[in-house]
Amino acid sequence: MNPHLRTHATTLTISLFAASAISGVALFFHLAPAAFHAMHEWLSMVWLVPVVLHVWRNWPAFKSYFWRKTVAVPAILSLAAALVFAYPAITSQSSGGNPTRAAITAIQNGTVAEVAPLFDLSADALSARLVAKGYTVTRADQTLDEIATASGKGGGPGLVADVAFP
Repeated sequence: MNPHLRTHATTLTISLFAASAISGVALFFHLAPAAFHAMHEWLSMVWLVPVVLHVWRNWPAFKSYFWRKTVAVPAILSLAAALVFAYPAITSQSSGGNPTRAAITAIQNGTVAEVAPLFDLSADALSARLVAKGYTVTRADQTLDEIATASGKGGGPGLVADVAFP
C-alpha cells in the first residue's frame, strides 16, 4: 500500500471515529439531534472506507485472530448485544416503519378541520396561520397536502412545522 494512502487511511479512521463517537454520544443524550443525526449516519458510512483500507493493509494480522480463535468471544458478545436491540423489532407484530414519518403523513393527509384541534386551534385559526405563511387556503375540507401543493410549497416536516408554530 502506498505510504501516503496508509497515513491518510489511518488519520481518516481516527478522525471519522471521533466524529462518529461525538455525534453518537450527542444523539444518545438527545443533544441537538437535528445537527447530529445526518452527520452521524453519513460520516459513519464514509468511515467504512478507511476501515476497509485498514483491514486490507493489516489482513495478515487480522487472520491470526481467526487462527488463534481469539475473535470468537468478542464476536459472540457483539452479536448478542446486537440481537438484544434487534429482537423486539424482528418479532414485533407491527409493520414497522418510522413513527414520526407516519405521524407527519397522517397530519398532512388530514383536512384543516381535522388537524386544527390537534394544535388547539379552530379551523379558521389554522387557515389564517397558513395564509399568513403564504399558503392558499380555500376550504376547511382541503387536506394540508392539497393546500401545500396548490401553494407551490412542499409537504413533510416543513408543512407540519408551519401548522404547529405561529
